[in-house]
Amino acid sequence: MRLFRPCFFADWLYPEAIFRVQTTSKLLYLTFDDGPDPDSTPQLLDILHLYDIKALFFCDGRAACKYPELIKQIIEKGHQVGNHGFNHLNGWTTSLKRYKDDISDAAPYTSFTLFRPPYGRLRINQYRELKKTYKIVFWDIMPYDFDRALGNIKSLQILKNKIRTGSIIVLHDTPNSTANKILREFIDFAVSDGYRFGIPF
Repeated sequence: MRLFRPCFFADWLYPEAIFRVQTTSKLLYLTFDDGPDPDSTPQLLDILHLYDIKALFFCDGRAACKYPELIKQIIEKGHQVGNHGFNHLNGWTTSLKRYKDDISDAAPYTSFTLFRPPYGRLRINQYRELKKTYKIVFWDIMPYDFDRALGNIKSLQILKNKIRTGSIIVLHDTPNSTANKILREFIDFAVSDGYRFGIPF
């Protein structure tokens, strides 16, 4: 089952986590998970540069360690980097110690302050520990751009139908994602509807 928004009770489970930015302005926030990648990251950076939009890249520690020059490019172009763990662990099936250690391993290559749980799966004890150190960022819209069975047309339609003021959008910085195929059309649509793009932190 695909959930294009988090479950209605997620903000009750994780009350200090961020799903959507509280703002009265028509602002949207682009985030990208799982990079950096030598194929997809430069394409996304070029598109963002074309529109002068800044984004938040939640980077996998393994990839950040392997491609430090891409992390440098992301930062030099004015974007932010967040921590997405080192090994992309599923919090639901990982012990607290191993989960915390994995995030700590990724921090020197990504971020010591911003964290997004891989798969959005985080146990309550993990949340309670991590919130002491990290600002935990989920999302408001997930268009499943990584799911080739869904297709780029459907992913784009999900974005167009579900954006609202303050939406944090999660796309993916991976070769199998359709983000680079839908991003320009989505930005054009959102801007024509009066939205602007900000960076949340």
